[in-house]
Amino acid sequence: QVQLVESGGGLVQAGGSLRLSCAAAGRPFSDYAMGWFRQAPGKERAFLAAINRNGGIRDYADSVKGRFAISRDNAKSTVYLQMNSLKPEDTAVYYCAARVGTYYYTTANEYNYWGQGTQVTVSS
Repeated sequence: QVQLVESGGGLVQAGGSLRLSCAAAGRPFSDYAMGWFRQAPGKERAFLAAINRNGGIRDYADSVKGRFAISRDNAKSTVYLQMNSLKPEDTAVYYCAARVGTYYYTTANEYNYWGQGTQVTVSS
């Protein structure tokens, strides 16, 4: 089992940047594939980015490709989401997720563990 805690959200102007962090505690972090999702009011939780357990494979939703970057530091048991060129439509609660596995995963129902979420608000 793993516990996940996100941080780094906040209010930013359009065009700005934020870096989200997700710290994990519990089972060895390198056992887990990780993902980032977001959920805006009235919308379903949406996939953003995924990374396999050693960081060698990454995947992104088309909506964030070229603007967001996922990375991980297994020594610090932390996964990151660097978000650049933010837009008002990026406003949402952002969640990290984890599952044991050797691949990477892009749908919410493939993940077993979730953080509590961090709010990102982008003003125009």
